[in-house]
Amino acid sequence: MANALHHNFSGWRVVVFGAGYVGSEVVRAAAAGGASVCALTRNPAVAGQLASQGVQVHVGNLAGDDWHGAFDGDFDLVVDCVGAGGSGIEGYRESYLLGMHSILRWCAGRGVGTLVYTSSTSVYAQGDGARIDEHAEASGRSPQSQVLVATEEALLSTEVARRRVVLRLAGIYGPARHHLLDLVRSGATEVAGVPGQHLNVIHRDDVVGAIMAVARAGELPATAVFNVCDDGEATRGEILGWLCGELGRPALRFAGVAPEGGRAPVPDRIISNAWIKQSLGWRPGYRSFRDGYAGLLGSPEDRGARK
Repeated sequence: MANALHHNFSGWRVVVFGAGYVGSEVVRAAAAGGASVCALTRNPAVAGQLASQGVQVHVGNLAGDDWHGAFDGDFDLVVDCVGAGGSGIEGYRESYLLGMHSILRWCAGRGVGTLVYTSSTSVYAQGDGARIDEHAEASGRSPQSQVLVATEEALLSTEVARRRVVLRLAGIYGPARHHLLDLVRSGATEVAGVPGQHLNVIHRDDVVGAIMAVARAGELPATAVFNVCDDGEATRGEILGWLCGELGRPALRFAGVAPEGGRAPVPDRIISNAWIKQSLGWRPGYRSFRDGYAGLLGSPEDRGARK
């Protein structure tokens, strides 16, 4: 795992809310460092896998309070990396905002060192090729992203943990989750969007590395917000062109700015990761999409996998 856990977490207590694509890897990384790890997930299959690895797992809905008694005592690190319960606004509201409110109620009256919330760069509405750092306005570009903004505000406005940190993640890809690679493998000849649009991405393992960097940071203010993306600043045309070349497929035609899957196109902007590098010394192990996708193309267990 690039940029993974190489620190001693012996004696730490860690709880991960949302042991999904990213959260399960956070659980494994913390446990590998010697931490005592608990996890909450909606997925019984995931719960079984983690329990077999010695993790205390509870299956439940984060937005409710019935799980509160499952995790007692104080925690050095709390990570909220829950995914949406659906693409609609209510699924977002329940998973993110109501889920965060439940976490904050659970935190009250107990000792919590660092509480990390994995948000999204979709909280930025800016486009037109703008370069976006953490000082840019985050008002949300859709009702769903506005829920993420409200969730960030709920965390940052409280004092339930010694440190409250928001990580705004770019588009996540990695093993068994690679939409653009699947698109090229499918034999498609045309793709929505325009080739010059920037796509800000981050490999799953580098997200885990960023969370661990926050956990191990010696000096941080009580609240902090960091963008998490790779160094690539790549465009849609650059990524797809490289993938087509690597797989020996003809170049794709771009159909313009038509929405994909009924969603509005992501604005064209470049997300800056300079602040997390400067503050935490974090660096993406997969500096560009080439580094990340090269590993996926060469991975026998992932060859042909679908999102």
